[in-house]
Amino acid sequence: MRQANDNEHNNPRHIAIIMDGNGRWAKKRGMSRNFGHQQGTKNLQKIIEVCLEIGVSTLTVFAFSTENWSRPQKEIDYLMQIALDFFENNRIEAQKRNIRIKIIGEKEKLSADLIEKIRVIEEETRHNQDLTFVVALNYGSQQELTAATKAIAQKVVNNEMSLDDIRIETIGNNLYTKDLPPVDFLIRTSGELRISNFLLWQIAYAELYFTKKLWPDFNKSEFIKAIEEFKTRQRRFGGLEASNEDTN
Repeated sequence: MRQANDNEHNNPRHIAIIMDGNGRWAKKRGMSRNFGHQQGTKNLQKIIEVCLEIGVSTLTVFAFSTENWSRPQKEIDYLMQIALDFFENNRIEAQKRNIRIKIIGEKEKLSADLIEKIRVIEEETRHNQDLTFVVALNYGSQQELTAATKAIAQKVVNNEMSLDDIRIETIGNNLYTKDLPPVDFLIRTSGELRISNFLLWQIAYAELYFTKKLWPDFNKSEFIKAIEEFKTRQRRFGGLEASNEDTN
């Protein structure tokens, strides 16, 4: 098991990334969008390594949204094959590196092979602790919140709880991420300035970072630069900025 170092205490505990720009990266090079997705997957493996190095406890990435089914079928098939291959090829490495793998989203629409692969890798890695790597696959935050609302409403109907029992914590405890810490830092690559239905509840007090770098180019140095930017932020969580008197 890895040991934390003194420089890790100011790092975000939970980082979420919208990995955007694979297609544009490939187009600039005269290659297919699928080639861009392939390079993006290779880059993801490098970012996971950095998270292990600097002591991030949770990394959540947006791999495939509930809206992505509108893309060409050939691209969808390729993305699902990438996911299948990624989980298969990283099973042993996840165990060696003490990485827990968790998949969030509506699994029912995925292929039987992919669902089974997810079940196996989640089971095999469930006790690992150095990094929780979360893959949002067929995920949409509005869909997640709708499902949580239905689950809570059903408990009220079944007299398992009353309306007065519903708290902020009740919502959180019915989300896919109920066993994860809140997101501290959300990164989006490719220059787009939107959240795209990703972890809307979980990023309530997250710091946001947008970069024009396309995902395959968001390398270790760019990631570290983002982390350093995070360290300069004063997180208030709805409170006031600390005065000089408070900090003296």
